[in-house]
Amino acid sequence: MFALMPSLQLLLLNANSLTTIKDDAFYGLPHLEYLFIEGNKIETISKKAFRGLRDLTHLSLANNKMKHLPRDLFSDLDSLLELDLRGNSFQCSCENKWLMTWLKNTNATVSDVFCAGPSHMKGKRLNDQPLAPGECISTDFVRHQSIPIQSMSADIFSFKEDIYVAMAAPNSNSCVIMEWDHVESNFRKFDNITGKSVVGCRSVLVDQHVLVIVTQLFGGSHIYKFDDQQNKFTKFQSIDVYNISKPNDIEVFQIGSEWYFLIVDSSKAGMSTLYKWTDQPERNETGFFSYQYLHEWFRDTDAEFVEVDGKSYLILASRSQSPIIYLWNRSTQKFMLHGEVPAVDDVVAIKAFQLENDWYLALTCYIGDSRILKWANKQFTEVQSLPSRGAMLLQPFSFTDRHYLALGSDFSFTQIYRWDTETKTFHKFKDIYVQSPRSFTVMTTDKKNYIFSSSFKGKSLVFEHIIVDISL
Repeated sequence: MFALMPSLQLLLLNANSLTTIKDDAFYGLPHLEYLFIEGNKIETISKKAFRGLRDLTHLSLANNKMKHLPRDLFSDLDSLLELDLRGNSFQCSCENKWLMTWLKNTNATVSDVFCAGPSHMKGKRLNDQPLAPGECISTDFVRHQSIPIQSMSADIFSFKEDIYVAMAAPNSNSCVIMEWDHVESNFRKFDNITGKSVVGCRSVLVDQHVLVIVTQLFGGSHIYKFDDQQNKFTKFQSIDVYNISKPNDIEVFQIGSEWYFLIVDSSKAGMSTLYKWTDQPERNETGFFSYQYLHEWFRDTDAEFVEVDGKSYLILASRSQSPIIYLWNRSTQKFMLHGEVPAVDDVVAIKAFQLENDWYLALTCYIGDSRILKWANKQFTEVQSLPSRGAMLLQPFSFTDRHYLALGSDFSFTQIYRWDTETKTFHKFKDIYVQSPRSFTVMTTDKKNYIFSSSFKGKSLVFEHIIVDISL
């Protein structure tokens, strides 16, 4: 339109019905000095709308309908002396953070521009409202890797500065060990521990030995140790499982200098069994041996070990009654029945976590609402409930100062909740799709953060936790 007007210096486009200014709208006007586009209906301006106007000294966009301007809109206007943005509906939000900063630093004379929103900023000068450095920083979870393995669980562990994941894969009757490739930034196959109907894989590092506990529905359960010479896991010990009929979970923990693990039994006829590490080669006793039987015949579903106020607790969840709390007795070196978590039934998973020096429990209920409980006055009391039809896990995890809950269900998307430091509760953040998730495990490596999600009916997935600047 302006190709034959290279010497034009003044252009008035006032009081028309313009709604948009697109890229290179004023191409062909290299010597334009005055541009007035007042009293129109402009809502959007493209980022390169004023490209090429290096001689422009006066620009007015007054009395339009603009709420936001694209970042660095005025970067090509090297000669700009005066700018008029009055009479628009600018929002003092993250989308305009760049504009707030630019207004404070520009050498051009700019008429006063006032915030039209949000409500607590209305009427304040735009250039007086710098946003806090972290206010426009958000996060997201982006799919990073898809692994064609269906698994009941995924346990991340480190050994000799390398990262591994042990996956219980019942469909292939194996415990699959995968290793993190730092060059390709993904997991690759490392070893495969075969078995009969494997339902659990859990690692433990004892006396510089990497052990993997493998539970099976048939054929007994075993412990495998990493063999440096063969560079693979070999059978180390068969576990005494006389009182276990249907293993459902493995909880590994340490009390003082002693290592223990608990196999949770979900049958009516079995007992959850505690095992203790013993190292007495002279008596031919090196390994984990049954130590204590807990919670007989209650169809236990999950266990969680937690240390609060200098005491050690073991919490057992069950489909047939409220979660039971055991307290470690230092005199007898055994767990003693301490109490229960009242008014919560049909719990399929239980996870303990700490936030801002307070301890919490995440209780996953398959029917009804899942619950968040807080430790106060030497007991757990409910502080929040989350709708959770068909939920199989409510998994807490954290990255630096950001805290989340992943609520996984067999019938819907996995819902990610984020902790609100003001309300002290979790709020819905986003949905991610994992088919029948069974675990969410945190992994940090190469200055990046990931969560590994195992899937019972589909591919296991790795998501990267990324930082997003929403002011860009």
